Amino acid sequence: MSASTDLTRRAFTGGAMALALGGKSFAQGFAGLGESAEGFAAVTPGKPFTFPADHGPHPEFRIEWWYVTANLSDAGGAAYGAQWTLFRQAMKPGGPSEGWTNQQLWMGHAAVTSAGTHRFSETFARGGLGEAGVEAAPFRAWIDAWELRGLDAFDPQRIAPLELKASAADFSTTLRLDAERALVLQGDHGYSRKSDRGQASYYYSQPFYKASGRIVIDDKPVDVTGAAWMDREWSSQPLAADQTGWDWFSLHLPSDEKLMLYRLRQKDGRENLFGNWITPDGRSAEIAANGNSITPTATTEIDGRKLPTSWRVALPARGLAVETAPLNPKAWMGTSFPYWEGPIRFSGSHAGIGYLEMTGY
Repeated sequence: MSASTDLTRRAFTGGAMALALGGKSFAQGFAGLGESAEGFAAVTPGKPFTFPADHGPHPEFRIEWWYVTANLSDAGGAAYGAQWTLFRQAMKPGGPSEGWTNQQLWMGHAAVTSAGTHRFSETFARGGLGEAGVEAAPFRAWIDAWELRGLDAFDPQRIAPLELKASAADFSTTLRLDAERALVLQGDHGYSRKSDRGQASYYYSQPFYKASGRIVIDDKPVDVTGAAWMDREWSSQPLAADQTGWDWFSLHLPSDEKLMLYRLRQKDGRENLFGNWITPDGRSAEIAANGNSITPTATTEIDGRKLPTSWRVALPARGLAVETAPLNPKAWMGTSFPYWEGPIRFSGSHAGIGYLEMTGY
């Protein structure tokens, strides 16, 4: 296929996605996260998760993603971050059809971040054409040449080992992800509430990856190692109509404990807090909303927006009180549905590294 044909096809696919999703912010615009889910499958408590089947797509639900973030460093201790995400969105309910009548749209985001540089890229594809998709066994998620695939001795209970690849004009990432512990179910045994009105998702993670490989920024290769985290989530209506966005943290604590914590913001100024505390052996306990807090402490102006890029996180019952700071406060994903995503460090009662995602600003 010629380059001009490919560009025209991509422009059509991207335009179709933008038309389907509307011109709102990422949080409510992408896949109509807060719109009625009539005709799509519902998220209900008590789902039995099955692997490798649940590593694959769930086309009866409107939206899902395969989301990897990595906190990395080079031999000299310089810090970097990497992101690789594949999103699937169904434009309408019903089983997927073939070719251009397929209603599944795919969107890929990738980024690398250093203290002074943030590079990102975005790509779209239509389902039914073989240009993007996910296969549960053997595991493979891809969009064009970007790929996340299982390697020899792949264990579906750990979703490891994996190879991650992404490239754009000014950066590339190649990582191997290994994990010795099993996947972790978030929320209440994988049922993740988003409001007190029934919005929810199915959500599990692999927060124990050890990463190694190479990133290239502006033709300069760097060998890196570090910690990585994968989130798998799917739903048909994960937000309520009056929720405007979220602030999501994944923290690697020095004891090898992990914390996933986020707040969902509402138009009236109220917020809902959710999260899970994960022990080194992989046991996961929900975080209570009462008595815990995520509070912004400093902002950064990007593209006319003021974004809270430094935070205070307090979980008194866990003895945690930390201040977070971004590796690069300008880690803005200026994609079709823009958001902030980048590596952070934290100090206080605990010290460590993590990732922060903020949508709807």
